[in-house]
Amino acid sequence: MQQQTDDMEVPLLNDSNSNRQKSQAQERDGFNHQLKDSEGSMESPNLEFEYGDMDNFTAELSELYSYTEEPEFSLNRDYFEEDFKNHVKGRRWMELSMEEQRVYVMRLLDALEVTDRDKRLKVARAILYLAQGVFDECDTEADVLYWSRHNVFLLYDMGIFTALLELLSMEIDNNQACSSAVRKPAISLADSTELRVLLSIMYLMVETIRVETEGDSPERKAAREAFRTELGSPLYNGEPFALLLFTMVTKFCCMNAPHFPMKKVLLLLWKTILFTLGGFEELQELKVRMREQLNLSALPEDSIKVVRHMRAASPPASAMELIEQQQQQKRGRRSRRPLVKQDSLDTYNERDPFKNDDARDEEDDPEDVDSGIEGEVDPLDRDVIIQPPPPPPLRPPTERVSFPRGLPWAPKVREKDIEHFLETSRNKFIGFTLGNDIDTLVGLPRPIHESVKTLKQHKYVSIAEVQIKREEELQQCPMTMGEEEVEETPAEILYLGMLPSLSQYVIALLKLLLAAAPTSKAKTDSINILADILPEEMPITVLQSMKLGIDVNRHKEIIVKAISALLLLLLKHFKLNHIYQFEYVAQHLVFANCIPLILKFFNQNIMSYISAKNSICALDFPHCVVHEMPELTAESLEAGDSNQFCWRNLFSCINLLRILNKITKWKHSRTMMLVVFKSAPILKRALKVKQAMMQLYVLKLLKIQTKYLGRQWRKSNMKTMSAIYQKVRHRLNDDWAYGNDIDARPWDFQAEECALRESIEKFNARRYDKNQNSEFTPVDNCLQSVLGQRVDLPEDFHYSYEMWLEREVFSQPIQWEGLLQAQ
Repeated sequence: MQQQTDDMEVPLLNDSNSNRQKSQAQERDGFNHQLKDSEGSMESPNLEFEYGDMDNFTAELSELYSYTEEPEFSLNRDYFEEDFKNHVKGRRWMELSMEEQRVYVMRLLDALEVTDRDKRLKVARAILYLAQGVFDECDTEADVLYWSRHNVFLLYDMGIFTALLELLSMEIDNNQACSSAVRKPAISLADSTELRVLLSIMYLMVETIRVETEGDSPERKAAREAFRTELGSPLYNGEPFALLLFTMVTKFCCMNAPHFPMKKVLLLLWKTILFTLGGFEELQELKVRMREQLNLSALPEDSIKVVRHMRAASPPASAMELIEQQQQQKRGRRSRRPLVKQDSLDTYNERDPFKNDDARDEEDDPEDVDSGIEGEVDPLDRDVIIQPPPPPPLRPPTERVSFPRGLPWAPKVREKDIEHFLETSRNKFIGFTLGNDIDTLVGLPRPIHESVKTLKQHKYVSIAEVQIKREEELQQCPMTMGEEEVEETPAEILYLGMLPSLSQYVIALLKLLLAAAPTSKAKTDSINILADILPEEMPITVLQSMKLGIDVNRHKEIIVKAISALLLLLLKHFKLNHIYQFEYVAQHLVFANCIPLILKFFNQNIMSYISAKNSICALDFPHCVVHEMPELTAESLEAGDSNQFCWRNLFSCINLLRILNKITKWKHSRTMMLVVFKSAPILKRALKVKQAMMQLYVLKLLKIQTKYLGRQWRKSNMKTMSAIYQKVRHRLNDDWAYGNDIDARPWDFQAEECALRESIEKFNARRYDKNQNSEFTPVDNCLQSVLGQRVDLPEDFHYSYEMWLEREVFSQPIQWEGLLQAQ
């Protein structure tokens, strides 16, 4: 490991002027060598990861199936061929014309309605084989994907999805299967066969139709839009399809249906939300359109593009490196030339040789010893750099490393910040304030005028601020403003459906996330998320045990991926639709302990989690159905794949960090929760992952709590503070680095959350509670009119009316004196 480290390091200082040119050539060669070999570094390589809505299409399909389901591929094929040969003799599926294929699918659709459960399952397996791409007739993986896409559009056109939905509803309401599963001591793969087949077909249909390709015909594009509208509209029992899946999640977490295949349900739920509401690029486009409609200024930049072009910071030095360097120092090796990682040079072209006080400060914080970030020099190197510097500069001016000028983000200023700045200035120079007036500058000195001008140039009004102001006006003047016109967007329809049971949905998702987290310990009362992966017969050989172990870990990783992506999508879409919808979901997440749960997730060796190799390429779909199965050995399973990192795990980590950012931003009470749960050392360990987007969200979380961490922490972590300054967006008058801001003073956190809760409840009551008895409801004061109203009574009331009169009226003594005294 030390050898690899030395290979990546290049000379920084020269011993004499005569060797300068030679050293510069070595330095350039070393820099090129470092760029080439960075991926192979075992320390913390540059991760060539591109964040998006999902992984590549093949990977998303393969994650639908667990490795224990692999024998079922041939079972699907056998049932299809058995039925197909009985009705279409001597021909293959690919040889049929489109019309003949439609006739055969129609026959399968009719067969789905039989009452015999076993026959229905066989037909469903035949349909699943079609959706999987009739792989027995294909030679390559590309052929499988082509025929899968062809067949899925055909199945949708013939109305298969609606029929599957009815069958899924029947299986969910199958009380016999639920009670049987509850009584079983151990649930296996066989208990969820019907549900797994139905959910697999539906997932393949949603995911295949959702993904656009260049060769799509106009008919397919029209089918995609029709399917998107169908899934997002309340067409299924008066609610969107996603609500049915949410119901399955809550039923599973309440232990009423422990046999539900949760991984497939969560994947289908995530892809349904992604399809109906849209991904991150659609969100950005929607945000631009909404700002135009509200006459707000254009966005200063496209955040997705900015993050993609960011460079990762250098990873911190590992504890092993520090120990080895200290040992070398004790052996008297101070004479060696100081070395520094080249990536550190990308940030700082020159170093101040007298800045050596960080070594003392690091001793005060033992948890932060390994907290180096971009531009930090190892302790041993500091000792050498302190020596008197040579006359020539560290680098000739012509050899300076070039990096983009300026910061990646345009600074932003809220109107509230300008008001606060002017209030402070007026109190100081004039002695009184003018409230919310940000235009009157009479009596203020010229520099204040310039400051206000600069602040106004970077003023940013968010959609949320406009929505909050509009809501306040509707609450204060309901008669004047009239009834609000609410656009029936997919997000609005989904929120309306989720509203009555939103807390149950949030708690259920967090329970599943906790059960799937790698840091969670198995408990007897925890939910069993492995019901749809454990075989009926447990493994008896070492190889089978290893394969099942990999499958279980992969299963948990996929569940974390689906839940994290689902929660992030819901938060982002609800925030854009209306800020109080977002705040309602976020507050439920906070009350359900989402913040400590995410911190617990990151309180592990995050590099090991991201580089985990819990996959067997030979068993991934569609590879396993096209190629011959190689002989699996313990060595091949242990080696895993050759990927530098696990895409889904890095994706999950970034999603969880983004969720944590969203629910804590501008909320002082929740920021204090980060401080109380000691998140700083946990988050700093996550900076070891050399991926720009993940580091950005870690630094954002560290930035919002620096004012609460104290001066000693900031002094001990100046390199982290520098990275925050370099990578995170600036708020021009945000005093985050010093802790002098008014927001850092003692705060009534409970009152803050209660005020937010009150605003949310008022919003929900005004917009969604149509039966509320408000003070503005007209009242009929005419006695004759009220008594003359016809009241619909139940039929049995007429038969028992006399008995009711006798029991409730005539037999009850009336104390008239008591009534008179009470008045």
